[in-house]
Amino acid sequence: MSKAFNKIALCHLNDIPEGTSLGIERENDAYVAVKKRGQIYLYRNSCPHIGIRLEWQPDQFLDADKTLIQCANHGALFRIDNGLCVAGPCIGDRLEIVEFNISEERIYLL
Repeated sequence: MSKAFNKIALCHLNDIPEGTSLGIERENDAYVAVKKRGQIYLYRNSCPHIGIRLEWQPDQFLDADKTLIQCANHGALFRIDNGLCVAGPCIGDRLEIVEFNISEERIYLL
């Protein structure tokens, strides 16, 4: 039996084209979703360095090569697959992973 999940839908899978990111706000929380190689990664939209949002423009969370998540404030770079900071003032820190479930082509918070 699958783990129960709440019914807060964040978005449809088609809302995140391959190799892009999406900013999502639900119930006073902000998230960043990234689709890379068909896999979805979901994090709280908050830089571990000073707690501000990561994007520089709506839905713009990735660096120029679209290989890392980038904080617009100070340029910290985070791995897409695990949120680990690999460059910038918070090296070794991580973005907060948000658990989710996919059902009927939609992403739901767990």
